[in-house]
Amino acid sequence: MVKIKVAKTAGFCFGVDRAVKLVYNEIKKGGKSATLGPIIHNNQVVNDLQKKGIRIIEDISELAFDEKVIIRSHGVGKSIYNEIEQGGKIYIDATCPFVSRIHKIVSEKTQEGHIILIAGDSEHPEVVGIIGHGEKNCMVFNDSDELKEIFLKNPDFLEKKVAIVAQTTYNIILWEECLKALPENNSNIIIYDTICNATSCRQEEAIELSKNSDIMIIVGGKHSSNTIKLYNICKENCNRTYHIENSDELYALNLMDAKRIGITAGASTPAYIIKEVQTKMTEILNNFEDDINFEEALAQSFKKIHTGERVKAYVVSVNNSEAIVDVGTKHTGYVPLSELTDDPTKTPSDILNVGEEVELIVTKINDQEGIVTLSKKKVDERLGFEKIIKAKEENTVVDGIVQNVVKGGVLASHKGVRVFIPASQTGVGRNTKLDTLLKQKVEFTIIEVNEQRRRAVGSISAVLKAQREEAKAKFWESAEIDKVYKGEVKSITNYGVFVDLGGVDGMIHISELSWGRIKHPSDVVNMGDMLEVFIKELDKDANRVSLGYKKTEDNPWEKFKAQFNVGDIVKANIVSITPFGAFAQIIEGVDGLIHISQIANRRVDDINEILSIGQEVDVKILEIDTDKKRISISMRALLEDEEDEETSGEIVEEKAMDEEVIEEETTETDITEE
Repeated sequence: MVKIKVAKTAGFCFGVDRAVKLVYNEIKKGGKSATLGPIIHNNQVVNDLQKKGIRIIEDISELAFDEKVIIRSHGVGKSIYNEIEQGGKIYIDATCPFVSRIHKIVSEKTQEGHIILIAGDSEHPEVVGIIGHGEKNCMVFNDSDELKEIFLKNPDFLEKKVAIVAQTTYNIILWEECLKALPENNSNIIIYDTICNATSCRQEEAIELSKNSDIMIIVGGKHSSNTIKLYNICKENCNRTYHIENSDELYALNLMDAKRIGITAGASTPAYIIKEVQTKMTEILNNFEDDINFEEALAQSFKKIHTGERVKAYVVSVNNSEAIVDVGTKHTGYVPLSELTDDPTKTPSDILNVGEEVELIVTKINDQEGIVTLSKKKVDERLGFEKIIKAKEENTVVDGIVQNVVKGGVLASHKGVRVFIPASQTGVGRNTKLDTLLKQKVEFTIIEVNEQRRRAVGSISAVLKAQREEAKAKFWESAEIDKVYKGEVKSITNYGVFVDLGGVDGMIHISELSWGRIKHPSDVVNMGDMLEVFIKELDKDANRVSLGYKKTEDNPWEKFKAQFNVGDIVKANIVSITPFGAFAQIIEGVDGLIHISQIANRRVDDINEILSIGQEVDVKILEIDTDKKRISISMRALLEDEEDEETSGEIVEEKAMDEEVIEEETTETDITEE
């Protein structure tokens, strides 16, 4: 009878339980909410929350105006809190209290001038959040070797104040090794044991349980840091240690010959999943005892496989560099990442899932070590070439990653099949290097296939041409005068600008670019600019589209009419001088003419003796012709006004003097009479 033991500490910790309950409470309230990243690293819980209306966002800018944001249990940096508050958003902080404690320590010690060293995974969201509270003073180390290297590269740290913290889910065994690696009796170094107590208890129990088990089952999300650490800890003590997400993956595991099976789970694994695993395992083991044929099983374990053989295997586990599979023999099967895909952006977990059945080709066998190396790419290549032939026959579009730049073109990989794309078919201009396509995902059609040599030739240009034709047809279906578009500036000439409207290029004449005078279109726009334009004229037969760019509300004449009237005195700048007068700018885009007769109150033979380009002068508006957009202005009118005022002043003064004389004479006469 097989004995199954479930660890007491398996499953939700306090922080995770609190975070999940906060989200479900928001669902009950009925408001809209989004979590900043998955609330925990467990697909079942996250999927259930999404079904109930909780969105996952990666950036605060993705929030809808009526949504609350929930900060997940891993926590975030100070800048995120600032961004939320500045945006006027409502947030619910589900950060684990143990993580918040680290934030407080790091923030305080940073202000005191400490260098912060963090034990953990630099890419884990919890560590990213911790760094966000320490500004630029933080350094992350993964193990004791990296910690030693930090002090070797920075010997001055021994003279400075240093604070050391750990990710809450950090491996306790590694933590003890790190502490031993620190310089002894250095009073400048402060150590904070920030590994969560629940994590410590869970890891310690997992160590003891794995030492006394034939098989260890670790239940939890594939991206859960603390679950992966549990797996690594148990693997040290129990060779048959498996990491699964749910009970369905048990069917792919080899549970035979086990007398003692231990089960533990990460901090983000719900209790019901742990119970399902325990129940399902009991059912499987009971079926083993009833149905298993030990003679067949023994024969299967010694079954021979050969290099080049196509086999079916079950995925047992997946890590960052390879997949481990059960090929049904005594061998342990390994599929390296290089034999899984050519796509540099993919990881093994993107391609294979634990428990999945997969077809592979044996590439190498090592009976002495009990290892067999396999390839999924070779299987994909065989199947892929069949699809290549079909794509050629049906003229369908396929996609692939450009792997190499070779003489005369590039090589793209589609389903493991390398397709040669000649330079003339890449869609890249003559003056552009083919290197721009390297490692890029491209779409192409198959234009030639050699089945015997298993070679294919593709064309990116054919796809681009078809896409342009489709976009062109779509454009002409809906194009109409005054319709507004956004387009990219594709070329600039002396007389205008060509804008890509999606399948069709339209032209903005230089006169339509600005209300003011410009010497060249490049004074206003640059190559690659995105412009908002509108259609002025259409000619479908000639495939010609004339565009407008300048807006009516920016028309300087409209601004001028709203501000100025005949008789107003304004300041103007001389912009050009002609034999018959000078043009002066009143506002940007609006010039007035000072006729030669209106420059001075005397005859002017050479305007340049009085005026110069850039000079500011006071003028009076004599006439405004809105239809012809002409304005007559005068300097002379102001001079005449001044003379009139002076003349008027003299008359008043003489009159006053006359009145005084009359008054004096009158006074003298009065005295004489007396």
